[in-house]
Amino acid sequence: MSSRHYSPLDQLFLGIDTTLRTLFGQPKITERVNPADSLTDSEMDDKTREHTARLMRINHTGEVCAQALYQGQALTAKLPEVRNNMERAAAEENDHLDWCETRLRELGSHTSFTNPLWYAGSFAIGAAAGIAGDKWSLGFVGETERQVEGHLDSHLQQIPESDQKTRAILEQMKEDEIHHGETAMQAGGADLPQPIKMGMKLTSKLMTGTVYYV
Repeated sequence: MSSRHYSPLDQLFLGIDTTLRTLFGQPKITERVNPADSLTDSEMDDKTREHTARLMRINHTGEVCAQALYQGQALTAKLPEVRNNMERAAAEENDHLDWCETRLRELGSHTSFTNPLWYAGSFAIGAAAGIAGDKWSLGFVGETERQVEGHLDSHLQQIPESDQKTRAILEQMKEDEIHHGETAMQAGGADLPQPIKMGMKLTSKLMTGTVYYV
């Protein structure tokens, strides 16, 4: 069966739909179930619950940024196989988005009010990376996933061992991010120059510092 060809106008409306779903609606998830669904919530004092919720808000915004990056990169990717890999990774990042938002509601908190700002910036960066060439676009994915893995490790250290629901989500996210990063590099991703890596880390610190509170 041949795949459907989308016109530029079709792609525009599909992109708008993805943006609205990511920021304000229900993202399109894959067949996977939420890893926390079968687990029982643990008792937490107010301070621990609030801190955990703030960390999950950071993770949710990180997934908003990932969705925007992948959409921007897929829009400008040169090779169809690169575009297809990014679309599958974006679909799995939608799972993370849904899981994080569900956990935030369970913790009695909300997503970040700054998400539209981070989405716009990440989309622009992703599109620019795609324009630079597929090897740099894939390299950007690889480095992004490495840095996200570091954030998840840090959050897992801060969350109580008894909070199995949050831990299950973060551990599955970490496994997926490692896979996405390895896939991108194996597909021909180039190692990014050190100044770009440092710029990415600084931007990440700005995001996490802001989203923790807002």
